[in-house]
Amino acid sequence: MIQTLIHTLKEKESRMIDIRRHLHQYPELSFHEKETPKYIADFYRDKDCTVETNIGPNGLKVTIDSGKPGKTIAIRADFDALPIQEATGLPFASKHEGVMHACGHDAHTAYMLILAETLIEMKEQFNGKVIVIHQPAEEVPPGGAQAMIKDGVLDGVDHVLGVHVMSHMPVGNIYYREGNVQTGRDFFNLKIQGKGGHGSSPHTANDSIVAGSYFVTALQTVVSRRLNPFETGVVTIGSFDGKGQFNIIQDSVEIAGDVRALTDTTKQTIKKEIKRLSDGLEAMYGVTCDLDYHDDYPALYNDPAFTQFVVSSIEEAETDAIQGIERCEPQPPSEDFAYYAKALPSTFIYAGAAPEDGEHYPHHHPKFDISEKSLRVAAEAVGITVLNYLT
Repeated sequence: MIQTLIHTLKEKESRMIDIRRHLHQYPELSFHEKETPKYIADFYRDKDCTVETNIGPNGLKVTIDSGKPGKTIAIRADFDALPIQEATGLPFASKHEGVMHACGHDAHTAYMLILAETLIEMKEQFNGKVIVIHQPAEEVPPGGAQAMIKDGVLDGVDHVLGVHVMSHMPVGNIYYREGNVQTGRDFFNLKIQGKGGHGSSPHTANDSIVAGSYFVTALQTVVSRRLNPFETGVVTIGSFDGKGQFNIIQDSVEIAGDVRALTDTTKQTIKKEIKRLSDGLEAMYGVTCDLDYHDDYPALYNDPAFTQFVVSSIEEAETDAIQGIERCEPQPPSEDFAYYAKALPSTFIYAGAAPEDGEHYPHHHPKFDISEKSLRVAAEAVGITVLNYLT
């Protein structure tokens, strides 16, 4: 059965690539996906499965039911794009100004559609059900996963499996890690209200820029002095808005920052310390602080037992597409697959997708591209696991 899957996916590889290139030309931003969900729904038309639309914000739930009792596994692919002007020069580059598939979600959807079609064709050979989650809005908080879960996409599901193509990892390999594998993310905005004045008379004003500068500097001690050295945490100030005239003391400034941590406990520690710094700023400088702090995506945790099952399934299969499977280090970006992993024992793996000719660019870069060989690698890794799980 595994060999039938592998052979069929190999025969359909060119269709995967065609779908990926079509989706790449017509990207849509998070929470604004209209044509992509229609395209996905049309793909399943007349296929022996159940398709539910408008799950969460523009999501789809596809049920492949073998008609025999058994377990239920969900497999997830996201399909939103980013507000980036593409600069790849590809013949199938984005036709939408200022919008680009710069993270590989076009590839995720393409491999998933062909894999789902193949599993539908093979459903008499396994037991239980496969739930295909076509998820929008991964890139923008609060993400699409929470709303889809609220709408019942995980009802009756035992485990969830996801994969992401990675432009910096060699193509042909699958990478995994059990436990905490991707950081959680928070973000905050801090408005510091002082008292404006003239640069010649600072004693009559209360300089919000001085207070804000101290906050930025002191913030660096949160990671260096408040976290255990073996914990992973990062705090970044991405915006300091205090623009004005050279000789005028600013009335107020606004600061925006990003928080990353490999555990939710560390994330909460950083949040507490940022609030403490904000409160201290008021006492030290006589300013008022309005801190707007957003708890965003949680840290992504891979269930160790299910991860080992996924790894063993892939290792035991004979395939020319997957050349190896390796344990990797935790990945710094955040991923709203973490919400599925908080709800059920889940695993998120990576398919190497570094272009084999030329330089590779990071995700969210205007020149981001992947090796399209990674599509079949991802499809086989997920498909092999599904069939092993349901037999």
